[in-house]
Amino acid sequence: MKKIIMSFIIFLTSLVFAQEVDSTKYFLIRCDDFGMNHSVNMAIKKVIDTGIPFSTSVMFACPWYQEAVDILKENPQVGVGIHLTLNSEWQNYKWGPVLGKGGASSLVDSMGHFFPSRSKLFANNPKFEEIEKELRAQIDRAVNSGIRIDYLDYHMGAVVETKELRKLVEALAKEYGFGMSGYFSEQYSSITYGAPLGTKIDSLLNHVKNLSSGVNMQVFHVGIDDSEMSALKDMNTFGLKKMSVHRQEELNCVISPKLIELLNEENVIPISYKDLIKRIGLQNMYRPEDSEY
Repeated sequence: MKKIIMSFIIFLTSLVFAQEVDSTKYFLIRCDDFGMNHSVNMAIKKVIDTGIPFSTSVMFACPWYQEAVDILKENPQVGVGIHLTLNSEWQNYKWGPVLGKGGASSLVDSMGHFFPSRSKLFANNPKFEEIEKELRAQIDRAVNSGIRIDYLDYHMGAVVETKELRKLVEALAKEYGFGMSGYFSEQYSSITYGAPLGTKIDSLLNHVKNLSSGVNMQVFHVGIDDSEMSALKDMNTFGLKKMSVHRQEELNCVISPKLIELLNEENVIPISYKDLIKRIGLQNMYRPEDSEY
């Protein structure tokens, strides 16, 4: 009888805990493109300096990834992801596969650079086996860099363009013991494209005031509006004009004291993927319902 009563108490306790978790609002900041260039790196360093819990996704195929690694080694509290990339979208500033042109010839243009868009990449009939080798090379570079990796996500969606590719990324996450962004019931939001210049802080704060219970992921693309950043032009038609100004404004939003104050007022808990995975567990990941496949 005592065992039955104890089991019932444990059951009730678990229900109460579940209700508490369900009613809690979490704010998961994800800053993308770490390692893309020095301007983005310095912007993300400013986010780190605020002390707010957050996660950042590193582009290990980009020229400035090592600086990002050095910064992260000094800040192990930050959640870290691999921003898997098969695209290089900026005019006059390019990168290519970790494998090099010879190791992934179907993924690159005549100069050995990744294509600027998904459509141009897949029009080139990329070989599945080369994509797998390149993604493994990016992951291995990350693992061997000496920093802890928590999750995978993807730049411009290219690595989950098809059903087979999504299964590949899921298999790689399982093999290496990583989480996947979007696989923990996160509710996605971003002010990159949805909020015009001059409105981003108001848009962000209004969003925080209306958060739902659960994990609310806010994706930022930050940068410093300097000569390095303003020289970049997106080769895609959907690219933002005055991109560096947009990134500076996003940086201003995420480091704004108004954001921290509002999170406290609304009893919203900032969280990183490092902490989220500890709470939920990799075994409880599942493919998001709104995924195409």
